[in-house]
Amino acid sequence: VRARTGLTLDPMFSATKARWLLDQVPDGVARADRGELCIGTMDTWLAWNLSGGRAFVTDATNASRTLLLDLDGLAWDDELLEVFGIPRAALPAIRGSGGVVGETRATAGLPAGVPIGAVIGDSHAALVGHGFPGPGSVKATFGTGTSVMAPLPAPARDPRLSATVAWAEEDPTGAIAAVHALEGNIVATGAAIAWVAAITGHEGRSAEVETLAGSVPDAGGAYLVPAFAGLGAPHWDADARGLVCGLTRGTTQAHLARAAFDAVAYQVRDVLEVLEPAVGMTLTALFADGGAIQGDLLARITADTTGLPVVRSRADSLAALGAAYLAGLAVGCWSSRDEVRDLPRVTDRIEPGEAPAADGYAGWRAALGRAASRPVA
Repeated sequence: VRARTGLTLDPMFSATKARWLLDQVPDGVARADRGELCIGTMDTWLAWNLSGGRAFVTDATNASRTLLLDLDGLAWDDELLEVFGIPRAALPAIRGSGGVVGETRATAGLPAGVPIGAVIGDSHAALVGHGFPGPGSVKATFGTGTSVMAPLPAPARDPRLSATVAWAEEDPTGAIAAVHALEGNIVATGAAIAWVAAITGHEGRSAEVETLAGSVPDAGGAYLVPAFAGLGAPHWDADARGLVCGLTRGTTQAHLARAAFDAVAYQVRDVLEVLEPAVGMTLTALFADGGAIQGDLLARITADTTGLPVVRSRADSLAALGAAYLAGLAVGCWSSRDEVRDLPRVTDRIEPGEAPAADGYAGWRAALGRAASRPVA
């Protein structure tokens, strides 16, 4: 699986879920083999419904997360389909991320005939939204979890990271050309801050939690490992569970809130520690987007912890913007990637300040080892 797909076997990826669903449907595998059942990504479902059932497609970025794609050939892999018991007839056509895959049907609030010009995964679209950055760059999309992604000139494999298609384009003949990437998928980052908000009585009020966390200079030796649903990259430990440690009588709600913000930055550093040698390039800045990073406290902590300047997008949804860039290229709004790169963007840059205490990250690694179900590398 790793050799073909660049992924590890983990509940984050969908082939095992697809097989489970087929097992729950009476005669599911046979019906799928006859084309009576369709299996796809969320983008497949959206394109199908937007087009009135005429477009049964996914794109290479979404396909690369299923455990069924030959990453080098950009096609469904026959051997993997057999391993997981997924009939090829049930799977969508793989298309480029930018390119017209169909037209809308008329429905409430949506006219007929609008071209569907882009299909792309969320974290991948955010990378495009930063302006099609090239090799040597890295971006982090901060949401419930965090995607740390670095584009590459060719496919690469690292068991601690996810190999993926960053974005793909297709020519008039339908041939697909892909830009590849390595990605670290972190399960809980914004979710860690939301959890602290809930237990401290600030649920839904992220600005108040940030103020609380910023009222102390550090976490006072406390650590939160937000392994609520296991640990993603680079650890891939689905059986790990969350942990709070380092508490004393002097630990307050503010320290716990600060520990949640620290945990986000520590997890990003965990990924960068393996990503930089894997891509073989020195990373000079971290392009950042997403709701969780809009607060200055997390941006500053992330810059200090990783040692990289954080170049933060102020766009409300960079993933939506990236999809719009691809669709605009597909229908001729822009003529080239260079033209898109030159478009104005609202960003700010947070430089690393004084490095955190030397034992801060070491303490995080010790806490991580206590939360893990097996030794942490």
